[in-house]
Amino acid sequence: MARVLVDAAAVPADRGGLIRYVDGLVAALGKAGADLAIVCQRSDAERYSRLAPKAEVLPGPPAIASRGTRLVWEQTGVPVLAKQVGAKVIHAPYYSMPLHSGLPTVATVHDVTCFTEGQGDDERASFLRAATRTSVRNAARVVVPSKATRDELERVLGADPTRIDVAYHGVDPALFHPPSEAEIRRATDRLGLHGQPYVAFLGAYEPRKNVPNLVRGFGQAVHDLPSPPALVLASAAVWDDAVDAAIEELPVTVRVVRPGYLSYADLPGFLGAAMVVAFPSRGEGFGLPVLEAMACGAPVLTTHRTSLPEVGGEAVSYTEPDAESIRRALRTLLESPDRRTSLSTAGLARSREFTWEASAEAHLQSYQRALEQ
Repeated sequence: MARVLVDAAAVPADRGGLIRYVDGLVAALGKAGADLAIVCQRSDAERYSRLAPKAEVLPGPPAIASRGTRLVWEQTGVPVLAKQVGAKVIHAPYYSMPLHSGLPTVATVHDVTCFTEGQGDDERASFLRAATRTSVRNAARVVVPSKATRDELERVLGADPTRIDVAYHGVDPALFHPPSEAEIRRATDRLGLHGQPYVAFLGAYEPRKNVPNLVRGFGQAVHDLPSPPALVLASAAVWDDAVDAAIEELPVTVRVVRPGYLSYADLPGFLGAAMVVAFPSRGEGFGLPVLEAMACGAPVLTTHRTSLPEVGGEAVSYTEPDAESIRRALRTLLESPDRRTSLSTAGLARSREFTWEASAEAHLQSYQRALEQ
């Protein structure tokens, strides 16, 4: 296989769920023996050297820590580096791509919710829409993480489906696994729960994640229980007006915990110890929190929307995204320990079908198609 330059310099500083894609893919490509060069932020150079020891890691200039500077450098510096290291293909794993590199480029489009979910005209949404249109129009191949995202690209942007390759995400069992008692104790003690049962959410407070309806549905599901579980909303964003308003409507007996960002080390204990991991999103490109929760042995409640049934299959429970449906589904699960145990077992088994090795193989095939075009 010819040398591939992976532009990991676009990795956001918060290293959220989408960025576990870059890390998992790079490590698996390295293990598969791919000839890689990796462009990255200086602060990430040591990390990528560990993930792919045989890759040539190329730290970019310090100024690209600023997004505006990075986007300019993506058009100028990345093509130069690609030619210097003898790359034959460029992989742009985060929406935007260099336009005049002279090399075939594979671009990953993670989802199209910036078009379909009414996320407004803020700077980030406008950037994602423009970058997605540009990549769909100019990339030799477009990689998407689900068939639903492929179909949405074709429906919303008129993308050519013959130039789109589906590569499901994987899950790293070293990071996401059924937790030990020590991992559970450490994570729950840090949350201040100390053994109190809880329902977990992991993700951003973006409107499509549907957190206000989760809060309302949860409150309605547990308010009359003698010892209600807590709701733990783990997100890098600590405050959100819509979420705040929903929490303020809750009875005083209903507890909501917002710990902010949780480290990787705490996630198995946090997810695996939850009575239910609730992820009632209205739209996902893939749905990593669902897969990662299943890998930790958690019973999962999600929706039938977009890619989520591709991930959850019959191993998760489903709800519509409105608060009343969430209330009914949550209450049913909370009152059904046998159902939760069944989902835990089925989810863990299904999660093992999603590997970064399989994802890397699908990406390698996409790189080869780009070369042949």
